[in-house]
Amino acid sequence: QVQLVESGGGLVQTGGSLRLSCAASGLTFTYYNIAWFRQAPGKEREAVAIIRRNGNTYYEQSAKGRFTITRDNTKNTVTLQMNSLKPEDTAIYYCAAPRWGDAYSTSAGDYNSWGQGTQVTVSS
Repeated sequence: QVQLVESGGGLVQTGGSLRLSCAASGLTFTYYNIAWFRQAPGKEREAVAIIRRNGNTYYEQSAKGRFTITRDNTKNTVTLQMNSLKPEDTAIYYCAAPRWGDAYSTSAGDYNSWGQGTQVTVSS
């Protein structure tokens, strides 16, 4: 059974930084692309960043230049470094793995394994 556990959320002021971590178990980690999604109140869940098996990355437009996604295949972890945070980044952030490990998608429906989420709040 796939388990994804996020950590690292919190409250930060505008312009600050946070580092989110996702620890994965129950899957052959190197076979999987891993994504970070976020969901703000009243909004749909959106893909923020994806890291593919080969290390290639995708970033949602507003995250480009501010967020960095990395993976450590020796520790089965994915990290999202978030810098220059803005109030509009406030959301619950989720780590997710797709149904098929090599699926490369920004659609939440293509992911069937989710962490419990971690709250990120950016104050103005």
